[in-house]
Amino acid sequence: MPVECEEDASPDEPLLAVKVAVEPAMLAVILVTLDEPARGGDVPRGIDAGPLTPEISDAVVRLLECLRRPADSRILGRQTVREIVYRVLRQEPGGGPGAALRALATRNDRFMRIVRVLQQIHTDPAPSLSIEDLAKRSSMSVSTFHHNFKAVTATSPLQYLKSIRLHRARMLMVNAGHNASTAAVAVGYESASQFGREFKRFFGKPPAEETAEIRARLTAGAVDLRPVGA
Repeated sequence: MPVECEEDASPDEPLLAVKVAVEPAMLAVILVTLDEPARGGDVPRGIDAGPLTPEISDAVVRLLECLRRPADSRILGRQTVREIVYRVLRQEPGGGPGAALRALATRNDRFMRIVRVLQQIHTDPAPSLSIEDLAKRSSMSVSTFHHNFKAVTATSPLQYLKSIRLHRARMLMVNAGHNASTAAVAVGYESASQFGREFKRFFGKPPAEETAEIRARLTAGAVDLRPVGA
């Protein structure tokens, strides 16, 4: 699934992010070994959080350590990734991050259709993308699409689209020097006043005030707004 995030960080409180690519084939082997055959069920949330247990933390540190040495990486890297995946799967058999991993392994049809729609939204969140169009692309009725979309993203399609557009507009104003009007047009708003109202409602401040505050924090080295894609 596509992911964009923002995070406050500073030299005193830095951000460390680790992304681990998980292969469906590896997942399938682990699930079979656990005697958990492929099964259907509800559409899981696409992004979820689980506790960082000592076992998972230890495995992640060992994975990062082995990246220092090519031989360790080749021999131990895949084995350590397998351990991390196993421990995540064992955390919450009925939900949490493990549910999304199971959907990936079993190629849950409804889950994968929503993922493809999300990829389309992140590629081009244009106003021409109506809910009816997105439902048609997923080969679902509007009501079924809405239900499954909310199950995966925990929000409605309209709110998700709005969030993507407003966050991109804010980044254009902060990083590319756009003003509110040009940023609004760039992300698909036809009305600058509507953009201003929705921006303030979403972020709690008008576009100019929010942009000025973030730039000041950037200058002070206290925030990083670079998007992270996955």
